[in-house]
Amino acid sequence: MSEKQESKVADTVRLVDSLEVTHPAFDVIAKDVVSEYGAYCTLYRHKKSGAELLSVANDDDNKVFGITFRTPPEDSTGAPHILEHSVLCGSRKYKTKDPFVQLLQGSLQTFLNAFTYPDRTCYVLASQNTKDFYNLVNVYTDAVFHPRALTDPMVHAQEGWHLELENKDDPLTYKGVVYNEMKGVYSSPDSLLNRASQRSMFPENTYGVDSGGDPADIPNLTFEQFGEFHRKFYHPANSRIFFAGDDDVPTRLSLMDEYLQEFDASPESKPASQVKWQKKNFTEPKWSSEPYPVAADQPETHMVSVNWLLNERHFTSTEDLTVTVLDHLLTGTVSSILRKTLMESGLGTAITGGGLSDELLQATYSMGLKGVEPQNVKPVETLVLDTFEKISEEGFSEDDIASSMNTIEFQMREFNTGSFPKGLSFMLGSMSKWIYDENPTKAIKFEEALAQLKAIIAESGSNVFQNYIKDNLINNLHRTTVEMIPSKKLEEEQLEEEKNRLAVIKAKLTDDDLNDIIEKTGKLKELQAAEDSAEARATIPSLEISDLKRESTEYPIAVTENECKSGVTVVRHELVSSSGIAYVKFGVDISGLSLEDVCLLPLYTRLMKETGAGELSDVELSRKIGMHTGGVSPSLLTTTVRSGSDGEGTVTNGNHMITKLLIQGKATPEKIDQLFSIFSLMLSESNLDSPKKVIEKLKETKTRLESSIQGSGHSYAKSRIESRYIPEGYIDEKMSGISYHDSVKTMLKQAEEDWPSFHARLENIRNVMMNNDTCRNGMFIDITGEQAVLNGIQPNVESFLENLPGDADGSKLPDFYNEEHPWVTQAKEEMSKKSLIVDEGFIVSTQVSYVGKGGRLFDVGETVPGSAAVISRFLSTGYLWDNVRVIGGAYGGFCTFNSKSGLLSFLSYRDPNLAETIDIYDKTANALLATAEQLENDPDALKTAIIGAMSDLDGAVSPDQKGWKQFCRWLTRESPERRQKYRDEFISTKPSDFKMFAERLIALKQPSVAVVSSKAAFEKAAEAGKILKLTNVV
Repeated sequence: MSEKQESKVADTVRLVDSLEVTHPAFDVIAKDVVSEYGAYCTLYRHKKSGAELLSVANDDDNKVFGITFRTPPEDSTGAPHILEHSVLCGSRKYKTKDPFVQLLQGSLQTFLNAFTYPDRTCYVLASQNTKDFYNLVNVYTDAVFHPRALTDPMVHAQEGWHLELENKDDPLTYKGVVYNEMKGVYSSPDSLLNRASQRSMFPENTYGVDSGGDPADIPNLTFEQFGEFHRKFYHPANSRIFFAGDDDVPTRLSLMDEYLQEFDASPESKPASQVKWQKKNFTEPKWSSEPYPVAADQPETHMVSVNWLLNERHFTSTEDLTVTVLDHLLTGTVSSILRKTLMESGLGTAITGGGLSDELLQATYSMGLKGVEPQNVKPVETLVLDTFEKISEEGFSEDDIASSMNTIEFQMREFNTGSFPKGLSFMLGSMSKWIYDENPTKAIKFEEALAQLKAIIAESGSNVFQNYIKDNLINNLHRTTVEMIPSKKLEEEQLEEEKNRLAVIKAKLTDDDLNDIIEKTGKLKELQAAEDSAEARATIPSLEISDLKRESTEYPIAVTENECKSGVTVVRHELVSSSGIAYVKFGVDISGLSLEDVCLLPLYTRLMKETGAGELSDVELSRKIGMHTGGVSPSLLTTTVRSGSDGEGTVTNGNHMITKLLIQGKATPEKIDQLFSIFSLMLSESNLDSPKKVIEKLKETKTRLESSIQGSGHSYAKSRIESRYIPEGYIDEKMSGISYHDSVKTMLKQAEEDWPSFHARLENIRNVMMNNDTCRNGMFIDITGEQAVLNGIQPNVESFLENLPGDADGSKLPDFYNEEHPWVTQAKEEMSKKSLIVDEGFIVSTQVSYVGKGGRLFDVGETVPGSAAVISRFLSTGYLWDNVRVIGGAYGGFCTFNSKSGLLSFLSYRDPNLAETIDIYDKTANALLATAEQLENDPDALKTAIIGAMSDLDGAVSPDQKGWKQFCRWLTRESPERRQKYRDEFISTKPSDFKMFAERLIALKQPSVAVVSSKAAFEKAAEAGKILKLTNVV
């Protein structure tokens, strides 16, 4: 037996033995092996407190812990959400103001967060370092059971809401992190529609209120009610505790017993938190209408969603899988019948509703359109209902069913969660049953349900899905239709309503009351600005520098140029295991395109997959992908690369780029021939001459972009800032930023008014890309898989290479490592003609701001030390967290730094402030200089900063990510030696590095501002002296 085989046997024995672990403080309730994922599960109940604990033993070194409480609210004051934020602000054992931030700053966590669901609150973490893992578990457990927030009203004030006043003559304002977060949520039309839809279906249970909190209701939550919510729901008897990974099971149990043994049984806890079933008791479908905000110059289109409550009892595992497959048949791809019918109807511009939602006690189904003209609102509802009628009569084809079944089965077997911890996916899946007192492994196991569903389909074909539609949709009167009506005055009305509400409150206050608010405002700000004492910081468990992994992680790579004399470079990554799956990326050079047509590329990649290819229609191509692969998707790869004259680790001039169109997919070896045939079809024969579909997709893209700019304005602010300084940023913004939104409107106009010209531009992309003389030289194939997979697919790789278009002995493309990329040449010319370095504001309908400011921190040719990553992370979790989030009330504040470009950006998310936040950014340098001095005498704080930033270097990665990460390193000519040097510099960060960074911030080259916010916020900022060039967007 080989050493590898012996190790595997030993691991299996260890996992099997884990099922026999007992502990005197716990009873064993159930044992189960989820063979699908090699998970050995034991369900325990703590004898004294009644807490349930699911221990999952597997071979995953990314260990996961979670503790979940069932927390159904009775109103929309946001008690569960505010509590979720607040319990992590100090506890009995861990004395700092915000241990959560200390953990972000100084642990090796691969995941650290908390979630508020409509009926439960989850606290979750993950780490690959065992010592670190148990440190995190201790802090989280003490936090949920013994939070400082119960005795300190300042926590509720900071995280929830408070009245703020600094001078008697000033108007009262509301402040609070959750309050402002939810103002951002309630600014999103999609969020408003989703919330209205859920309320409409659940008039009688907890799902009819908003656990996150309605900004209009949040100020009604008193400190006493806040504390009572914790006392009612945060007893161990109402908890579900979860462990997963390769750590020691007895240690898990002993650690939890230390906390749980303090609590006596609470037999009333579980019954008090039970979620009441909403009966399907409507005697007729219902219709409701609500407003949503739009800007003054935006079209007044409506949004419509048709919604059903599906069940009033628990689903069986087979029913769960059936409705999942049905949802995929209906909306899983752009060619799925319900999605396709709605989009091709012309009644709206984008799908809304989301289809199946099944993570709560009761499943729902929602589908509709946005961008709907008023006269088309009712026809949307009719079309949804008529489509279900048609499907119930005609059913689905065998190939459609096979395609959806294979897609779902592939996903379940692969269990590829990317960088998201697998154990966390396991926990969230199990919680969808466990939290409602069902078997926690029921939702994870799929083999039996899959076999049953396959047998049912084999016997009766489509009938199982047709019958489900008849019983649960067509004949289900518990249906609602929600119409969202545009209002150009809603934002103004909400601001006025809040202003008047606060004015009424202030008018009723005495001078003593006002003085009290002023005093509390001052005390809160003083507390927020105060440093934790050394004694308090010492209570937070930490690692040592010696606990860090010193070596940079490298992944396998083998490069073969001109493989089989094809002219194509093939790159392989042989892993120990890829679960029998080949991950393949195929790249084609697109440098021959003009910069003018770069904005077409996102549309072009969609058309490659969504409009059919060769003799296959869009439906047939989608079906082929689903039946034979784990998914295929075209995308773009644009990256700057180091030239031969650039030193490693220096800021490049950005003149050298690699630009490729990618087709990526995954399949098992026996299906790899089908994967490659799909690649070939998409590459050479995609259908570009479909004006109706192109116009439809452009309208959808426009609608999606507008929604994204409203909800993720910080991303667009960052993109805009970067576009002002470097060609790559300028080019990227043309394909994904606010400039792209402008381009989409222009493209839509041309497609509608002059289709032949627009079609010619699309065809030109293919012609340029497929230039017979040069295309082979610009192609690559990147393959990740285990040895058996790589060997098994080699004949298919050779056949694919042989049949590719182009001349294998053709001309070579320019050497873009040493020659300026033509897009860069054109971008620099355009940039030179514009006044790019200007402070800009982009107006959308919102109650919050997304504030960005940035500039060049390192010049071209300067070497960027590894310490820069430590310091930028330190700013995000330190100065910006304290000032933008804690004191300022924004949901997030952070710093991003790109070592290749030398650009730095400050950003805020869902921010109640604008001018004040820019002032905070401007004070960063001085704050950092002061920090540098403090660190000279505080080695522990420096150690914490280094350790916390290390998680950015060493996150968990899936097999396909390992291969792609190593490929990108090779493509950009980043050597292992440079990576190791960077890591050494990173770990050796000194106080003097902080001083250097601060001095560079003081000398930041041509800084500029980009903000996404409301017109009212920009007017207020102008009064404070922040004058921005304004543009209306949404």
